[in-house]
Parts: sequence; C-alpha cells; structure tokens
Amino acid sequence: MFPIIPANSATVSGNKEGIFGYGDGNVSMTNLVSSAGVVGTDVTGVGTGRRGLAACEYGEDKGIFGYGHAAGPSNYQNVTNLVTNLGVVGTDVSGVGTARYYIAAGGYGEDKGIFGFGAKAGTPTQTAVTNKVSNVGVVASDTSGVGQARYRLAACEYGDDKGIFGFGQIQHPGAAYNNMTNLVSNTGVVASDTSGVGTARNVLAACSYGGDKGIFGFGNTGSATAITNLVSNVGVVQSDTAGVGTATSGKGATQYGGDKGIFSFQGGGSNLVSNAGVVSTDVTQVGTNRYLPAACSFN
Repeated sequence: MFPIIPANSATVSGNKEGIFGYGDGNVSMTNLVSSAGVVGTDVTGVGTGRRGLAACEYGEDKGIFGYGHAAGPSNYQNVTNLVTNLGVVGTDVSGVGTARYYIAAGGYGEDKGIFGFGAKAGTPTQTAVTNKVSNVGVVASDTSGVGQARYRLAACEYGDDKGIFGFGQIQHPGAAYNNMTNLVSNTGVVASDTSGVGTARNVLAACSYGGDKGIFGFGNTGSATAITNLVSNVGVVQSDTAGVGTATSGKGATQYGGDKGIFSFQGGGSNLVSNAGVVSTDVTQVGTNRYLPAACSFN
C-alpha cells in the first residue's frame, strides 16, 4: 500500500537545526539553534577565534565556518572548521585560497557550498574570488572573481540548488554601499552583476526560507536598518519590506526547522522568519551578544 498524503501537505527538505559561531572579540564560541528556532546558551569555542568570517551548509546535513580576521593587525585567515550533523565544531583545518574577511557564503547544488568576495591584504583590498566547498567539506583553491569586487556582503541559497551573493561595500576605506547581486548556478558558477534592487547597504545577513527562497535583512546604510528583501525561487530580489524589530547591523542568519529562518546576535534580540518570509518582532536573545558571527544550518 502507498501512504496516504494529506492534500495540503508539503515536503520540508531543508535542515532542521542551525548554528551561530565566532564573532567580534575574536571569540570561537557557538550557539545551537533548535528545530523550533530556540537559540541555545554558549558552547565553548573550538578553533581560531575570529570575526568577519562566513559559514554555509554542505553534504546536505553538515556545515563549515571559514576565513575571517583573528586578533592582531591584518591577521586575515583562511582556516576552516567543519560542523558535524550533530552540531559539533571541529578543530582548524589548514586554509586554502586567499586569506580574507568580511566575506559571504551560501549553498549550491543541494550538497555543496561556496565562499566568496571579501577584504584581503594588499591593493586593491576588496576581491571577488570564490572558493567552492565539496560535498565532503573540502575547500577548493581560488576561482577568479566574477562581478564587482566587494566585501561586507551576504549570501544564501535559493531554488533548492542555487545561491545568491548580494549587497555589500565596494570602496575600502569609505562607504560606497551597493545593492547588486550575483547568482550562483547549481554547478557553482557565479554570474556577472545583476542591477540592484532595494536599499544599498553593507554588514547585513541572509538565509534561506520556505524550502526554496531566500531573504536579506538588516545592515548599515550609514545608519542601522531592519529592512528586508525577499528572494524568489528563481533568484529575483524583491523591493524593500519595512523593517521589523530593532534596526542593527552585523547580525548572522541561518535556516532552521526545514523551511524557516532566524536573524540573531549583535543587539536587538533574535528575529524569526516564517516559511512565508514574514519576520517577527524581537525575541530575547540568548548567549553572548557579538558582532559579525557566522551561521549555517545542519542536520
């Protein structure tokens, strides 16, 4: 016999749990996110403490933290730390590719990931290079950058097997905020710039929701904001949605519960994202508040 499936049921294929980790103060602590969107207390850190790093899922149920800036001047990193399907963070893995921080990362191909863009040593400081992550968590060497070199951007998955980098800052030092995006195919190929939609800003966060869509949120426009921009399942960025919750920049974001998302840390509390892309008002934050953590889903 075949199982009886309710007429209005939907398959939820995303990961059920998430993890926030690292952040300003060059810490390495982490905080798990339950399948109900509850953020756990601090877990003692593993690996090099750093900020301005990024994280994404790989292998369908695992995650990876990578890159960032550790203590000391120009101490750019390319080390990575794998996350098991139980949310356990591994020790440092020797870095591959250009050491940098203020980067972004997202999933693609259903079981792979990609790190991209960021600020590096030398001139020019900003870069558009990318590094793919295999389905067993191995980071590849640099792929030549496509699109506008920038940093302090965000990235997420959309359409089940594709990704998108968006927003950020071009000039360093200085402002020059932007809202351009770059789509990532299901084979990890980054497309040229797409004209921006929504308020140009930097130091924002992004995650997937609804099984096949994404959301960019919060950030800095010269002052903190809470506006969000939804991403459709074909990678089209929507115009601004009025901000909900405390305006802030430097948050992290991840999927949880298979089809929902959460923005958290860096003041203002946590903000849950429903499977329809609706952002909630502030929920009291748990764990040590910190700027520029990274986050990804697992399990």
